[in-house]
Amino acid sequence: MKKIILKSVPFDKNLVTLALESGVDAVMVEKDHAEAVRALGRVTVITPEDMPVVELTEKADEDAAVKAIKAGKDVVLKKGWEIIPVENILAQVESLALECESLDRALLAAGILERGCDTIVVLPEGGADLKRIIAELKLSQGTMELQTAIVTAIEPTGMGHRVCVDTISMLKKGQGMLIGNSSAFSFLVHAETESNPYVAARPFRINAGAVHAYAQMPGDKTTYLEELAAGTDVLIVNANGTTSLATVGRVKVEVRPMLLITAEVKTGDRTKTGQVFLQNAETIRVVSDKGEPVSVVTLKVGDKILVRTDEAGRHFGMRIKEDIKEG
Repeated sequence: MKKIILKSVPFDKNLVTLALESGVDAVMVEKDHAEAVRALGRVTVITPEDMPVVELTEKADEDAAVKAIKAGKDVVLKKGWEIIPVENILAQVESLALECESLDRALLAAGILERGCDTIVVLPEGGADLKRIIAELKLSQGTMELQTAIVTAIEPTGMGHRVCVDTISMLKKGQGMLIGNSSAFSFLVHAETESNPYVAARPFRINAGAVHAYAQMPGDKTTYLEELAAGTDVLIVNANGTTSLATVGRVKVEVRPMLLITAEVKTGDRTKTGQVFLQNAETIRVVSDKGEPVSVVTLKVGDKILVRTDEAGRHFGMRIKEDIKEG
């Protein structure tokens, strides 16, 4: 995830207020205005002295930037930087900040050498794009490839502890979390965005599954549903594969009747099978291959739903290469 700093030099109270409302990581102002920013909200305040600016006009400037960064300074490259010099610097250092005056420049900075710079310093002229910059570089987690699976079994399994993940975001139709018995096969479990005659919609909630299940998380990690807690960032996935972040507001673990859903994905001669335990209730939905939420109560053997397949093998949620079988 990229770090976003709004540079308000000269000081502009309206711009700083926008930055705080948008969720920047820090605000850069001159020393005389630092307390004024802190009075507006709890945010990291830095000054231009904390982050020296290097303008790239010749090869010696690249060397100076690398030397300063390796000496522990938080260097920022001045607006107008070009890709090749930035690539040369990124190849030699672990962290780098770039000044950006627009969404296009911020996206470019974030993608150089595929990893990009780790810090974007948005200039005052980029204020109009600030919310979109944050949405693209902090909330978006890229796109995941989803597959179509065929449901092969739906079985009542008795009572179990299930986890409701209540986020602090209002989710939309098509969005949910990837949940499964195995890190190699996860089901797109839909948020409770749909109303029915008995229960109002709860668009902030994903009734995600049993406590032992894996949830796909940001940064190519997984976690057990039981380990989620308030303040945790979770991965939200849309039916088209686009992803974003949401923060957990609370987690509710309760004993409920459960269903075991089994599905399979066929690719050539290879078949992958996965399972997930979900609460047996009308409000819990998976997602059809058409992107529509389907209640587990009406789901049938032979239905096509969206899943994600992967290679098995996780240790404390991190990907590892190991001979492993999960079922």
